[in-house]
Amino acid sequence: MDISAVTGLPRVSGTTLVSGADGVERGTLTGTLTDKEKKAEGSLFDAFLNSAIDNIKTTNSYLSKAENEEIKFAMGETENFHDLTIALQKASTALQYTVAVRDRLLDAYKELMQMQI
Repeated sequence: MDISAVTGLPRVSGTTLVSGADGVERGTLTGTLTDKEKKAEGSLFDAFLNSAIDNIKTTNSYLSKAENEEIKFAMGETENFHDLTIALQKASTALQYTVAVRDRLLDAYKELMQMQI
């Protein structure tokens, strides 16, 4: 029986490329990633990492602004208590979010490490 007629592949052995339903080409029978998949996988991780770094920078910025507002209020440079409370609440919320994301990532890492192969 000719299997190439069933699968639509020009040949069965080797690393022929097949477009999947999602439009991504995959190497058949070998399970290897094509160059296109490697680039997409790398760019996805890069995007996730850059997003995490940006979130940490934003959190640090809010914490710094809150600290500056506290110093200004303590030194008597400003009478506006409203700006101080807003800066403190922004910093607190951002820090809580960052800690929650970190905790979820650590839980996922621990779960992956407990998996048996």
